[in-house]
Amino acid sequence: MKVSLFVTCIVDAVFPKVGIATTRLLEASGCEVEFPIGQTCCGQPAFNSGYADEARHVARTLLEAFADADAVVSPSGSCVGMIRHYYPALFAGDPALADEAMRLAEKTYELSQFLVNHLGKVDFGGRFPHRVTFHPSCHGSRLLGVREEPLELLRHVRDLELVELPYARDCCGFGGTFSVKMSEISSAMADEKADNVVASGADVLVSTDMGCLMNIGGTLSRRGARVRVMHLAELLAEAAGLTEEVTA
Repeated sequence: MKVSLFVTCIVDAVFPKVGIATTRLLEASGCEVEFPIGQTCCGQPAFNSGYADEARHVARTLLEAFADADAVVSPSGSCVGMIRHYYPALFAGDPALADEAMRLAEKTYELSQFLVNHLGKVDFGGRFPHRVTFHPSCHGSRLLGVREEPLELLRHVRDLELVELPYARDCCGFGGTFSVKMSEISSAMADEKADNVVASGADVLVSTDMGCLMNIGGTLSRRGARVRVMHLAELLAEAAGLTEEVTA
């Protein structure tokens, strides 16, 4: 099956290993992975700030980039949520583009959602002898309904001890532009989340959105907390020995 990778801005610019790990997992699942070079931002920052025309301009580039894709997969519940839930409304005034937006929405998936629900792949055969806790991102869990899929993948990793994160469904305070516009509130929310991560006793914090992990991980780092922060794709690929040659 051919799959087009939508890598997202933050992964492309800051966390390229997450994109590589995502590609390795999809290839290990039997997919042929393509990377349309014309892809850009999903437009969420502009959309969330009230700049609908600017968001449409950026979103149109994704409609063109993925027009011929059979399926689009991304390591971000937030960006996938933007495409699946807001693109059809964003182009509602243009019937032709609204149809394109709906087609893209219907074939775009968050990584764990695609692996578990579309491919039926839950076990990559690896081991990860650490205590792990999971933070469900707001957009991934509430907007897309992706709740059990990441946990199902983690439960199949041998020697991994999955521990509950207190108040796991509470927001981490990132929220894209929210963390910029409301920095004091965002910091307070990240502090609470970091408190709960430490209280869980986990060695590793995992999530499916790098925005959340950047916010929580920064707080943990400033405290000197010895908790490793990883995207789900990184953990699964590392456990299965799929990232040994990654140098990005």
